[in-house]
Amino acid sequence: MAYSKILNDLRKRYPNGAPAGINLENLAQLKVQNTFETHLDIAKSMATEMRKDMAAYDKDTSKFTQSLGCWSGFHAMQMMRAIKRQKGSLNGAYVYLSGWMVAGLRNRFGHLPDQSMHEKTSVVDLIQEIYTSLRQADEVELNDLFSSLKLADSDEEKMQIITKIDAHETYVRPIIADIDAGFGNVHATYLLAKEMIKAGACCLQIENQVSDAKQCGHQDGKVTVPREDFIEKLRACRMAFEELGVDDGVIVARTDSLGAGLTQKIPVSNKIGDSAYEYTKWLETEEITDNNPLSEGDIALYINNKLQKPVRLPNGLYKFQPNTGEERVIEDCISSLNEGGADLLWIETATPNVAQIASMVSKIREKAPHAKLTYNNSPSFNWTLNLRKQVREEWVLSGLINGDEYPSDTKLMSAKYDEDKLGLEADLRLQNFQTDISREAGVFHNLITLPTFHGTAKVMNDLSEGYFGDQKMLAYVKNIQREEIRTNVSAVKHQHEVGSNLGDNFKEMTGGEKALKAGGQHNTMNQFENAA
Repeated sequence: MAYSKILNDLRKRYPNGAPAGINLENLAQLKVQNTFETHLDIAKSMATEMRKDMAAYDKDTSKFTQSLGCWSGFHAMQMMRAIKRQKGSLNGAYVYLSGWMVAGLRNRFGHLPDQSMHEKTSVVDLIQEIYTSLRQADEVELNDLFSSLKLADSDEEKMQIITKIDAHETYVRPIIADIDAGFGNVHATYLLAKEMIKAGACCLQIENQVSDAKQCGHQDGKVTVPREDFIEKLRACRMAFEELGVDDGVIVARTDSLGAGLTQKIPVSNKIGDSAYEYTKWLETEEITDNNPLSEGDIALYINNKLQKPVRLPNGLYKFQPNTGEERVIEDCISSLNEGGADLLWIETATPNVAQIASMVSKIREKAPHAKLTYNNSPSFNWTLNLRKQVREEWVLSGLINGDEYPSDTKLMSAKYDEDKLGLEADLRLQNFQTDISREAGVFHNLITLPTFHGTAKVMNDLSEGYFGDQKMLAYVKNIQREEIRTNVSAVKHQHEVGSNLGDNFKEMTGGEKALKAGGQHNTMNQFENAA
């Protein structure tokens, strides 16, 4: 609501002035700075925002969206500040909340692998924290505008500032939140989904692995569930959205079948072609014969008019036929969209290959024409090596180079190829990767799951090596502070970034001239007044 409208409403409510002599303009300011009443309101608003973005992408695939995985509210705030500074708008920018990073960095049990071992409430807590930080970024920016309004000399200048206040773009953006495999049975999934939505999540991403055997999508040992079981969890997420009034809530159905060769459960099939049969048909089996009879404890299945034994491991898990991952992925995705009511797909892959994803999506769209993807541009991929290998292979096949001109193994990572024609071509494809995969493979949303994990590690490594080495203070000043100043990173004024001015202004609102403020002439942040 516009500032002028809020102020007029307050004047009508308090024609003789507010209780305790509170300034109505100050009250209006606080109402404007409180950009959302609750985090459930955020979920509702951001879900609608995502739906608008999905509709825009359907008309023009260049309008794909992006996010970075953040493991703190501060990371999310700095990401949004940087985007707004550079582009002037946050359109198409989301936050990704990675279950991997919650397990690795944000739980009470320590640094854990991505196996759903962390307490489920830590996911909810991080959603809450991210939106608290983004809302505070709104407060800080709006507070600065109101401070300028109080100092304005003319009505014209005041109107210009009020126009900026009314046009302020919130830092709050959609979060795609990882609910892993649901952290338990279908009811547990529903209960957790509700808490995540109440914390602000407008979009839930859930995967088709067995909850108590969950593995990172880029590790071995993944075990999938039958499709009807996964549909129940998709249904649980939808019911949670609907119950809480988030009618536009978005569900991302992730399949790990491309790299999963195991299942824990054989579903009951009543006829050829039903969903259980379509899952069971991919099991690796052995025909029962006189030379390979059933033994004590064996299980038999009647498949394709033959009695067969599914291959069972010592741990009781069943194996899928080798090299059937793509077929299972395609069927998973069609089922999730058409039967499970999912809105977006996530296909976890082992390498970044546009052609592979495009091929699967083409087949999915034969049965589900509206299929769109969220794609994990994962740090688990060696991007440099993969893209250089792809270029090398294409050039060899086309006759542009001989097979012995470049190595085919990890030696291709060498820095000597950074300025070589092959390295430059690979870098160009890296630069265009998200655009290409969005155009050719139906990817609506591109994300990087763990950039802030690796980015924090890299910054701390470089700073520590320099500071505790020969550079000492130069390591910090040259590589961090000087760069912050020259690139206008607002956090260089760290007191202001965490709301010092908010506190000063509120003290002034309540105490007037008696307010003891931190932002006086002796505040060292004044050294950066014109720096960022």
